[in-house]
Amino acid sequence: MSISLSVFIKGKRKQLKLTQPDLAERAGVGLRFVRELEQGKESVRMDKVNQVLALFGSELGVVTKQDV
Repeated sequence: MSISLSVFIKGKRKQLKLTQPDLAERAGVGLRFVRELEQGKESVRMDKVNQVLALFGSELGVVTKQDV
């Protein structure tokens, strides 16, 4: 089972009781970026996504798809 990036980030943010502005400040990204990320915008910069994910001890990486 997998969850979307937006659901993961929003869930982790809420788990840590952070507001979107708090998360943006702590990650060093803009508030607009955090909002778009949590809304599931498809075109976001991976380096900025990894800045946010680093706060949760995670990062984006390549996952090999298996043939079904």
